[in-house]
Amino acid sequence: MRTWIGMMALACAFSVQAAPKVAVTDLAYQERVEQYIHIVSAQSNHRESYYSASGSSSYNEIEATTSYIEQGELRKFTGDIKGEILRTGMFQLVQGTPYTASSKGDVYDVIKRIKAGNFKGADYVLFGTVSDIDFTQDINELAHTDSYSAVLGLTLVADFSLINTKTFEITSAFTAMGEAQDTKLVNHRDIKISLNRPRVVRDVSKALGEDVAGQLSMQLGGDGYEQPREAPQRNNLPRDTAPVILR
Repeated sequence: MRTWIGMMALACAFSVQAAPKVAVTDLAYQERVEQYIHIVSAQSNHRESYYSASGSSSYNEIEATTSYIEQGELRKFTGDIKGEILRTGMFQLVQGTPYTASSKGDVYDVIKRIKAGNFKGADYVLFGTVSDIDFTQDINELAHTDSYSAVLGLTLVADFSLINTKTFEITSAFTAMGEAQDTKLVNHRDIKISLNRPRVVRDVSKALGEDVAGQLSMQLGGDGYEQPREAPQRNNLPRDTAPVILR
């Protein structure tokens, strides 16, 4: 009887298919970098002898602007993506090799990076690229009051592709977004305001991770994942609470 139970347990263990392994890349980006060069050189040669004196001088000035394309990976926003993917239960996670300044090749050539062994052990690679990132900071006058609202906001939009590391087939593709803001009320436009940039970055990372996991689950038919309900924004005050004015 015990032998039969053991065989049944072993059979059940092998019949349960393990979740596929996925490597999540940091968000790839590229930007144009411009450099201004201004070089001034001056030289003077002066010689004196018993009979005469002579000298010469030279002056050179070089001015130029150069530009180049810089590629890299944004490492601030993938922690919550990985956490939310684990929460879906659809995948196991493996760590890939990050792209660094010394890496050779195009950061966007993910197929070449897969072939080079940068994602060993992964069945899939979730490759994300930044399509737009925008920090905004504004001071707005509140109508019918002598107060102003100071707002720091961040919006990050990224495109994602889930790529099979054996067939290079794109299994899922979507655009995800995270956004957040920090707001304070002040009574002078020119007052020095300390807005909470780290918290804004954290909230954007969390929102992006939830959006990515939700879209993966929806496209791949994952069960049991519920995207967390949207929490009220931190700058919203209860109706019976007076606004805090920074003086």
